[in-house]
Amino acid sequence: MRQTAYVLVNRLLARGKFRHVQLLLKLAELGSVQRTADAIGMTQPSVTQTLAGLEELLGVQLFERHARGVRPTAACLDVLPAARQMFLGIAETAEVVMARHSTGKGIVRLLASASALQGLLLRALPEFLRGAPHAQVQLREAENDDLLLAITRGEVDLVVCRRPTVIPEGWAFHALEADQLVVVCDPGHRLARRRRLAWSNVQDETWLLSPAGSIARSAFDAVSASFNAAARTYPLVTRVLAMMLHLLREERLLSLLPRSIVRPLVDSGAICVLPLPAVAMEPIGLLAPREGLREVPLALFEFLQTQSPA
Repeated sequence: MRQTAYVLVNRLLARGKFRHVQLLLKLAELGSVQRTADAIGMTQPSVTQTLAGLEELLGVQLFERHARGVRPTAACLDVLPAARQMFLGIAETAEVVMARHSTGKGIVRLLASASALQGLLLRALPEFLRGAPHAQVQLREAENDDLLLAITRGEVDLVVCRRPTVIPEGWAFHALEADQLVVVCDPGHRLARRRRLAWSNVQDETWLLSPAGSIARSAFDAVSASFNAAARTYPLVTRVLAMMLHLLREERLLSLLPRSIVRPLVDSGAICVLPLPAVAMEPIGLLAPREGLREVPLALFEFLQTQSPA
């Protein structure tokens, strides 16, 4: 099996083309040879010929013909995820090269959790870019396992998140900003003007919950276990901020959320924090390789370490 895979890799390296990847993905998306030809600027016979060459190269049938076009085979469905990653890699390579041409310094691929985006990075990134006008930051959002998966795949230079349970080999976590869970509500809520509150004062309120498995949800489950009765909860569970803000306002709900996420909304007066005991949680920090950072990622790494130390 290893021998077969080794031979196929060498065959792909010798005869495979980027065009093969583009055609495979577009044909799977559109399900039509003619529409694929129009979309990627080829003739229909050229698409058919290129597909035949790819199938011969891989030694499998990738598409089945039917009355309205083509459909992916089981083998094609197996190949598509890897093909998508290859295409993203090609696009990312183009981005990196163009950033080098246009800025002279290159890019930093930054991945961040929602808590990091709403808090630390919201303030820090614009300041960093003002001081490094020739740098380019490619920022994406992800949570939990997706953060670590991106590191494993080599898709990121730096990650801003909470301390993970397992830190990838060769990487280190640097705490940057303390955080805690707070209870928030709309400014028009009847409890918003109270100067003192205890958990007993909010046990009869209706709560907007975060998804199961989240830090906020686990903390709420622990806190609400001391209520006299089961907590009354709203029937929609979400972490989408726009929806949460709407529901807090329209339904007069309470919610337990990380201060880092709600800080911009609190600062703008859109919501307020109730005077209840805060719940401790892991700080926001920076996951970075122990060595080998390029110029721009290293500059951002050093800059973030000067921001809001935990």
